[in-house]
Amino acid sequence: MPLRKSRTAPATPPVSDSEQLMFGGPLRYDMGWNKHEDAFLQLGLRAMITRLPALVGSTARLAWEADRNALRLVTAAEIGRGVGQAVGLIAVNRVLGHLLGDGTTAERLTEAAPALAVAGSAAMLGAVLRALATAGTGRLEPKVERVATERYLTHTARVELEAVEDDEFHRLLDSAQYGASGARRMVQYCQNVVSALLSLVAAAGVLAVLHPVLLPLLVAMTVPSGWAALTNARRQYVSFQIWVQHSRAGQLLRNLLISTDAAAEIRAHGIGPFLLHHFRSMSESQEGEQRRLARLAARTGLIAAGWTGLAAAVAYATLGGLLWTGTMALSVGGTAVLALRSGAANLDSLVVQVNAMHEESLFVADLHRLCEEAAGRAIPVGGVPLPAKPAAITFEDVVFTYRGEDGKRALDGVSLTIPTGRIVALVGENGSGKSTLVKLLCGLYQPDSGRVLWDGVDAADADRRDLVSRVAMVGQDFYRWPFTATVNISIGRSDVPVSQERLDEAVRYAGAEELIKELPRGWRTLLTRGYKGGHQLSGGQWQRLGLGRAHYRAGDILIVDEPTSALDAKAEQRLFEQIRRLADAGQTVILITHRLGSVRAADLIHVLDRGRVVESGTFAELLADEREGEEAGGPKVFRNLYGIQAAQYAMDVPGSVPGSVPGQRN
Repeated sequence: MPLRKSRTAPATPPVSDSEQLMFGGPLRYDMGWNKHEDAFLQLGLRAMITRLPALVGSTARLAWEADRNALRLVTAAEIGRGVGQAVGLIAVNRVLGHLLGDGTTAERLTEAAPALAVAGSAAMLGAVLRALATAGTGRLEPKVERVATERYLTHTARVELEAVEDDEFHRLLDSAQYGASGARRMVQYCQNVVSALLSLVAAAGVLAVLHPVLLPLLVAMTVPSGWAALTNARRQYVSFQIWVQHSRAGQLLRNLLISTDAAAEIRAHGIGPFLLHHFRSMSESQEGEQRRLARLAARTGLIAAGWTGLAAAVAYATLGGLLWTGTMALSVGGTAVLALRSGAANLDSLVVQVNAMHEESLFVADLHRLCEEAAGRAIPVGGVPLPAKPAAITFEDVVFTYRGEDGKRALDGVSLTIPTGRIVALVGENGSGKSTLVKLLCGLYQPDSGRVLWDGVDAADADRRDLVSRVAMVGQDFYRWPFTATVNISIGRSDVPVSQERLDEAVRYAGAEELIKELPRGWRTLLTRGYKGGHQLSGGQWQRLGLGRAHYRAGDILIVDEPTSALDAKAEQRLFEQIRRLADAGQTVILITHRLGSVRAADLIHVLDRGRVVESGTFAELLADEREGEEAGGPKVFRNLYGIQAAQYAMDVPGSVPGSVPGQRN
């Protein structure tokens, strides 16, 4: 019987002053996995019975895919256990019948011996079958989790970048990750459900054979018991949902107090006592809430236990009446007591396990839904081959808007040309569209309208694998892989065997030879904190490795986004000399930087502003005072930005005028 909503919905806990100040209210996660946090409260007894076949079926399909032999073993073992329990109860009935019959003790024991042997054999067989079922489940659980994990990882790895950056897709992905471990837990829950269900059926079957009235007695006794189990489980679940909000807030403050990232500011500003005070406040609020819920849970459990006890009393009273009137033999009554107790215990387990399966199944369903959505948003396979050596890459009136930006265009009708074998610089203020433009060039995004052409071949129709293989990119936020130095470089071209010669060339290009030599274990040094033997690099050291990774990839087009942000002046100059040599050797280099003085060596500069190309030309052309034709009245964005930056260096030079451009008339 389902509980009323007012009895099952989580109560709203009192919010402490500390929570209001620190977090603006209760600290609730906004992630994919917590969207089903009230699922345990949505399943009544009727819904539980209705959903049971579907839950068992979905788990069986996952297990069948993971390991068919292990599933067969578990199924056969559980069915065997159920049959064995029924045989054991019938054998116990016969043993009791002989022991309570006429004759001497020796005669009765002799007559009961065969049935006693059957009961003992059934118990021994049940133990063996339980061990086999446990072994089979142990084989299934990790395989089911691996199959489920591989399924969502395979689909996710193939989707467009835009899908991964979509909040709704990422919420679904987060829930799917929980669904993979949920699939593993469902195997154990399903085994427990099947075991309890078969045991319940066995007990009911034996009772029906012994005497027709015994089956209604089992129902009368087990339904209140099941209701009690469901009620207590829900109360515990509600308690957890209330407690966890306070707990996560306290844990956050506790983690901040021991965080290495926050340690310096905590000590410099004396923040420790402040955090400790609010940690204590939230903990006290949590303790009070727990005391209240404990009293409520105790009262509810007592009421539920009373109903269960009353039902059991009625059942045993009826059983006693049957024995008193001689309607039922004493041996049958003893067997009936064992069957009733077994049935009630199994129903308790069945209720809790089915509810747990129901909750996990929602996350597993999210995993399947993620795979379906990912398949619809996957990167296309195959396409038109790109020219082997294109002369230019051309953007024609390209428009692109990020999902969820309410129509604000990141690129608004961009048209420009990138000649290959040259250094092309993209400059502009933050948000002007530079990084978005190169992501379209790499094939990471597709234009809303317009085209990106490689010598006339539309990149939207090209083979995406061919396109991305042509590009090497190192951004200011490139990923710092928690692997060895070898992998951090060679992962730039992970589809080919690692080459030491190629590694050495990459670090020479990036100026990281000394860095590798100084690492504790050289190329085999683990570059992450928190593990034994792990080593942490500085920002500038990581940037050198990032440049080495891009060089190791050996793409036709090298994109460097703010490549010198963490380098010293000497290393910066050395890098630009290397970039110049690469272009002289025929490689295309696309340079994105805010340091406008760094683009002097560029063959062509495109200036972006608010998603549009507002200027194009060489360094000298963009700084010129006078322009011919239509450019004469142009915005001169580059010149103005360069003047602002140059003025910062000229302010301390005698005779200089702030805001002037060195070498130009003012």
